[in-house]
Amino acid sequence: MRPFILTLQIDEATDRVLQKLRAAHFPPELNLVPAHLTLFHQLPGDDERGVLEAVGRIATATAAFPLIIAGPMRLGRGVALKVEAPRLLELRASLAKAFEGALIAQDRQKFRPHVTVQNKTSPARAAALYEHLAAAFRPIEGRGEGLQLWRYEGGPWSPAGAISFSA
Repeated sequence: MRPFILTLQIDEATDRVLQKLRAAHFPPELNLVPAHLTLFHQLPGDDERGVLEAVGRIATATAAFPLIIAGPMRLGRGVALKVEAPRLLELRASLAKAFEGALIAQDRQKFRPHVTVQNKTSPARAAALYEHLAAAFRPIEGRGEGLQLWRYEGGPWSPAGAISFSA
């Protein structure tokens, strides 16, 4: 079974800005998924019911929360936008505890919330975009509104569920 990917659902207005930036700067031939904030890169694909139950339980106990798209960060061969939100860190920690026995090494690393707007390009092109964004960027206030579950399809992702925060 293909694994699940878990992302944060961001409010519609902020999401539109992020999608526009990704469409403008991500190499089109590699842009197989929408702009997103990944919470976990790989959750067990063979336990769909267990994953949905855990994600649903945590989402329904969570209230929507403010977040700030704080500014650009370098990725080496790309650029991302840093996301700041204390409640996001708490949410991620709760989810990590729920899946602690099933997390891959990448998902056990320190969580650095971000949305990638450019990747897999030349270091020079990435540096130019970073400088451009850094010179004009103004923080964006948004909201985390839910969790999105995706099925990894060997490149593209297919939607597997979305659960709005309801507390």
